[in-house]
Amino acid sequence: MRTKRIALIGTGYIADYHVRGLLKQPGVKITAVAAATEISVKKFAKKYHLGVFLTTDTLALAGREDVDAVVICTPNKFHAPYALAFLDHGKDVFLEKPMAMNAGEGKEIIRISGKTGSLVMVGHMWRFDEEVNFLKDAVASGRLGKIIKTRGYGIHENWGPSGWFIKKELAGGGALIDMGVHAIDTVRYILGDPQPVSVYARIGTYYGDYDVDDTGILVITWDNGTVSIIESGWWQPHMDGPEAATRLYGTEGYGSVFPTFIKTKSSQEDFIPSGPPKTEHCDQNIYTRQMEHFVNAVRNSLQPVPGMLEGQTVMRIVDAAYLSSQNKELIRL
Repeated sequence: MRTKRIALIGTGYIADYHVRGLLKQPGVKITAVAAATEISVKKFAKKYHLGVFLTTDTLALAGREDVDAVVICTPNKFHAPYALAFLDHGKDVFLEKPMAMNAGEGKEIIRISGKTGSLVMVGHMWRFDEEVNFLKDAVASGRLGKIIKTRGYGIHENWGPSGWFIKKELAGGGALIDMGVHAIDTVRYILGDPQPVSVYARIGTYYGDYDVDDTGILVITWDNGTVSIIESGWWQPHMDGPEAATRLYGTEGYGSVFPTFIKTKSSQEDFIPSGPPKTEHCDQNIYTRQMEHFVNAVRNSLQPVPGMLEGQTVMRIVDAAYLSSQNKELIRL
């Protein structure tokens, strides 16, 4: 097995999940770490006992021969510029969600990837959750009949982020682009990845002093006829379900993720985990499976899923939602 050499860009909260996932993969060597400050990159390397090349100059890593692929977990503003630089040097790229600041940047990532042949995976990690896949399998089996409507949540109750997350220049948006994207991609995955036909949204800022949104409601119509309601928010006084929680209403039954069960006219089946219960909602196992998928894709030169098309579809929906809210009209895609 040829060792795959991977660089990690960014050392914030989400990087901890990714590095732990990478360290569990056989045939993987972390060869470099980059961060905005020398203090943060050294602290991160020490925490995980990484005797690797450390730098504050991310773009300098793009041409290094000891880097086959890169995991980018920086503020959203840098997703596209960094991805384009590494793709241009023939490196495979893992991008934390969202894929970019907007669909225009996403389109450029797709173009350069097609030009160089390098792979791109986008970190919509709920696709690797056992409970999400339990409901996806139930839908695919037809047990719930035709899915008429869904409700999905990307909500923080009595809490919200700080730092770059609440700065439009760095994040591109607020709770929708931070939390809502989880709900959007999760329901799309469960439904079998239909294409969006139209989006109507009302988005606003009510709970904090920042230039991004903290409240949103989207109505998405898919090309299979299903209509999805998506709620996003920070600092909400109540949430009907945690991050990526999804409710499906079918002609033959009802399905739910978090709590996870399916209910038909004659019975109810609760999800029984194959391993120990989650110690936290965003469990490490999800990220470890995600990194396993990325590494296997790089090793076998196979396009990972979720990849560019999945990431770009979410970006198109987010862009349409912001435009719909601004113009107070339905946006057709």
